[in-house]
Amino acid sequence: MAGHHHHHQHMDPGAGDTRVAWAVAVNLALTLAQIIGGILSGSLAMIADAIHNLSDAFSLIIAFFARKIARRPADGSMTFGYGRAEVVAALINYTTLIVIGFYLVYEAVMRFIEPSGVDGWLVVIIAGVALAVDAITALLTYSLSKESVNIRAAFLHNVADALGSIAVIFAGTLIILYDWLWIDPAVTLMIAGYILWMSVSEIGNVIRILMLGAPPEPSAAQVIKTIEAIDGVQSVHHLHLWQMQEHEAALDAHLVIDAGRWSDADAIKLAVKNALKQEFDLGHTTLELECARHACVGAGVIG
Repeated sequence: MAGHHHHHQHMDPGAGDTRVAWAVAVNLALTLAQIIGGILSGSLAMIADAIHNLSDAFSLIIAFFARKIARRPADGSMTFGYGRAEVVAALINYTTLIVIGFYLVYEAVMRFIEPSGVDGWLVVIIAGVALAVDAITALLTYSLSKESVNIRAAFLHNVADALGSIAVIFAGTLIILYDWLWIDPAVTLMIAGYILWMSVSEIGNVIRILMLGAPPEPSAAQVIKTIEAIDGVQSVHHLHLWQMQEHEAALDAHLVIDAGRWSDADAIKLAVKNALKQEFDLGHTTLELECARHACVGAGVIG
């Protein structure tokens, strides 16, 4: 089961903060340029891309502060620490994106019903600048995205933006060449569809962490099997396995020690803790010991 070890390359937090701060500044400047460009050129796809970029900038701002909050040590009011600030930030980001996605679908459908003129050249120029900025921001946040659900949410926003900019350039070119006005709302629908698909597929994991769900790996069944395989453990019950934050799971459980083995109880408990640490990298374990004669009656294995 050695496959469950998680080794994360941890960057210097300060260096990461600087990158995120730069990414925010660049995105805000771009959003402003795109909204002005979208209004002047009459392109809904450009405004869709701008709204997406604005949500990017906000997602990065939230991510930036969440990173800072998450590093605070545990205290009397937050005994588990502040690590979940990043998970809450990711939830806010994905929820906002889902709302934006539906709004863009509505706007695009209205455009199909009532098309309006679009300045193709202006669209292509501004979308070209946007694409360059998206690429820079993606590079700034890529390495950070591997170790944080929060920064990954922001990074995925960016990739979607880059694709959005490519689609807008394509639409602008077709408007210049063929005067196909329907292509603008069509591209808007594609951007909206991508935003919705990406957000809905990512939000589940975030909700599971906030709902104190068990981590994807290891499963509760695997953990129970490992505990019960330890010499001296008769059974386990009242087991809770949950994700405290993205990269840290915790476990608490009651262990029933075999009859006549109470004198070895501490050694058995240590063996269980060592097995969980080795097999699943579970470091945060709280175990309550019960002797076989005085064990809880009718207790559920889980919960």
